[in-house]
Order: sequence, then C-alpha cells, then structure tokens
Amino acid sequence: MQKSECHGDTQLRNRVRGNDDQRTSSSPRRKPRTTVQRSKSSSSSSASSPDAAIKVHPRPSDKLNPKTINPFGEQARATSAFAAVYSKGGIPCRLVHGSVKHRLQWDSPPENLSFDPLLITLAEGLRETKHPYTFVSKEGFRELLLVRDAPEKAVPLLPRLSPVLKAALAHSDDEVFERGLNALVQLSVVVGPSLNDHLKHLLTSGSLIIIKAKIPTYCSICC
Repeated sequence: MQKSECHGDTQLRNRVRGNDDQRTSSSPRRKPRTTVQRSKSSSSSSASSPDAAIKVHPRPSDKLNPKTINPFGEQARATSAFAAVYSKGGIPCRLVHGSVKHRLQWDSPPENLSFDPLLITLAEGLRETKHPYTFVSKEGFRELLLVRDAPEKAVPLLPRLSPVLKAALAHSDDEVFERGLNALVQLSVVVGPSLNDHLKHLLTSGSLIIIKAKIPTYCSICC
C-alpha cells in the first residue's frame, strides 16, 4: 500500500514538472538583435528625423563659376572699393545670368548716365578676381564707352583713369592684366589721340615687356 502511494506521488510530481517545462518551452523567447538589425533600425530612425530630410544640393552655378562670391553676403564687406560700391547699389546695372552667357541690365540707358565717377569706378573693378565683380566691371566699362557721346565724357577723365588702368596692367594676375589691356584698347578707340599724353604714365616698363610678349608686333610710341 505504501509502495503504491509513493509511486502515485512520484507520477504526480513528474506530471507537474512536465507541465511547467511545456509552458516554459511554449512561451516565446526574444532573440538577441543582430548587428544588421541594429544598423537597419538606426538608419530608419535617422531617415525619419527632420534634420536628415533636409539635404543641401550644389547649384549648377557653383560649377560654372567656381570663384563666385555673394556680393551682399558678410564675406563681401569692405573687400575693395568696387565691391563696397557694388554691394550698396552704386553701380546702376545688374547681372543677368543666361544659359549661354551673362549680360548686364542697366537701370537706365547708359547714354543717360554720367561718366564721372561711374567709368572710373568700373575701371577700378577691373582688378577684381571674383565673380560677379569681374564681369560687371569689364562689361560695364565696355558698354559705357559704346554710347554716342562717349568721347566727350571720357576725355576729361583721362588723368584719373590713367593710374587706375596702370594698376590693372601692373597686376600679378594674368586675367586682371588682360582686362586692363582690353580696357585700354577700348578707351584708345574712343578718345583717339587724346590718350597719347597719358601713355607714358600708363605703360610702365614691366607692362611693355608683357605686351611685347603677347603681341610681338607691338611698338610703343613712348620709347
């Protein structure tokens, strides 16, 4: 009798233990997260953040004009006399970007503008090395000399234009020198023989060497 009761108690305990093991095995176990899963969750959370949604893409003009500067930004303040005048709206024209080339749009017709001091200011801008200053000064100087009464307006300014153009011709930057030389050629076409008295002050010995190297047939009347 005692043996049967002991046997029954043993079976009961085994049954209870088996049910506990079954419940333990049937309950879901959380598997440790792998490295890939953690990276996916972190990337998805970062992609959903508002900061990640804002991306800055480079502008096409950044590639076309690598030396471009914002004329109204903080970095353009007091960089040069021309930049200061341009940023304050002292140049009565604005740059219009085109798909093929740029152009200037004047606030009023150039023939209605006074050359003093606009022509001198544009000549000072020839020494600039950043866009849009380089284009505005070069094209503005050229277009201003194309007006009908340009000779009468430009001749009185020759004593003040000469040192400004001389500074461009003596510049170490080749592009600045070429802009100064082109401006001098344009000015000579407009004022004619009136420029002769100022050539000795314009063309230094260094300028003559550079011009002679670029234009072998050039012969100065100053020598």
